[in-house]
Amino acid sequence: MPLWIGVHLPLLPLETYRPRWSASGMVAIMDHDQVLSMTTDAAASGVREGMRRGGVIAIAPETALYERDLSKEQSALDAVALTLLQYTPEVTHAEEATVLINISASLSAFGGRLRLCRRVCASIDALGFSAQISMAPTAQGAWFLARYLSRSHLRKQRRCVRLDTLLRYMPALPFSVLPATHPYQDWLEGIGCRTLGDLRKLPRAGLQRRSDKQILEALDCAYGVAPELFEWVQAPKEFSTYLELPDRIEHAEAVLFGARRLIQQMIGWLTAQQLAISGFVLSMEHERGRQAIAPSSLEITLAEPAWHEAHLLRLLKERLGRFQLSAPIIALRLNATHVTPMLPPTASLFPEPGGTTADYHRLLELLTARLGAENVLSPAMLADHRPEVANAWQAAGNALATKTNPRMSSERPFWLLQQPLALLVRDHRPFYGSPLRLLSGPERIEAGWWDEGLVVRDYFIAEGSEAARYWVYRERNGEEINWFLHGLYA
Repeated sequence: MPLWIGVHLPLLPLETYRPRWSASGMVAIMDHDQVLSMTTDAAASGVREGMRRGGVIAIAPETALYERDLSKEQSALDAVALTLLQYTPEVTHAEEATVLINISASLSAFGGRLRLCRRVCASIDALGFSAQISMAPTAQGAWFLARYLSRSHLRKQRRCVRLDTLLRYMPALPFSVLPATHPYQDWLEGIGCRTLGDLRKLPRAGLQRRSDKQILEALDCAYGVAPELFEWVQAPKEFSTYLELPDRIEHAEAVLFGARRLIQQMIGWLTAQQLAISGFVLSMEHERGRQAIAPSSLEITLAEPAWHEAHLLRLLKERLGRFQLSAPIIALRLNATHVTPMLPPTASLFPEPGGTTADYHRLLELLTARLGAENVLSPAMLADHRPEVANAWQAAGNALATKTNPRMSSERPFWLLQQPLALLVRDHRPFYGSPLRLLSGPERIEAGWWDEGLVVRDYFIAEGSEAARYWVYRERNGEEINWFLHGLYA
């Protein structure tokens, strides 16, 4: 059976204007010169919905009045919808600041309906919005319960899984929950219609003839009689999102709260596109005006592609802790610069001992973010036949990205001396504690003429009297021959 979650944002007009809230906390949003919504402080001062501008100024002159901006509200709804794509690809917009998601195929992936509902609530909270969450077997039913959740008699019935349970709640709802009935509200009330139950009892032919067929279509969809058709939200091809901050920020650590909102949207975008992020840029815009300066940018490069919020936030937190702002910040922009296809989870029955490669890479990323790229080194193979050059240390991020490894002999030792040790020669044999017996070789190396580091060597595997094995080489320099110890075998 289908299962839907409804997310209604009752304070959306107010919450989209948070960046411009006054210091007093008294804010009212105006729509056609009438109060549409107000903060709690403004309501305590006497401001009411529908009040004219002049009345607000007379009663509470400290109240900041802002004209409603539908583009800001739509951007906020788009941010919510993009974030919810991490839970299901079937996300759609509904009337009156509501987003509906079909979670029928997502329950097992997120641990059941209650856990999934909690995760949806947590994601909305991270975006900075207040939401009323509902659950129902039909999309229209989920919209009803989410939209009218604040009514006292519906608080305990905000989530229902079975259709017959939903049908018991719906007849008591006012018919005005259907947007299609709003043009005919006076007429319906005049004939004694008050609830959805009353509306459904009316003769269908007469109701359609005197009103609109959309009323019957919405009723049938809500009761599960007719199929529901939707226009699903589509993730953009590239990710770039913008956030205006509620106030000037002068410390980089305080940027994390706003950046988390952007990362939530990026996680939804990555999941919808089946991608993993390997690099992104956080741009921090400064105050505008005559003395405006270019935005400060923080580039995050990952050793291994990822798409989990906790890991991305941890890296960003470490980098922001070491970042120095040149001026206060008023806005943020997050751009995904490098993405790769999302790899499926490993199907092995038993995990490898000592953790996975992903754990190692995440450790390097965290250390690099905390200590700086120049302070975290990792062994790396370079494209050079000289052992002391081929076995080098690089910055952790660069070493992981190096793909030019030469074809090295499997018989080379893992432990190389920092400086080759000159050996004595006795009876024409190299001597190291005892005469060494050459077991295999030579491996001839003649390289380095291009950087004035020419080496002419013949490498051998040698064995001492106690069966210890060494990697030695014979240096050819004209007629003079010298022996050196360069490596040890386990």
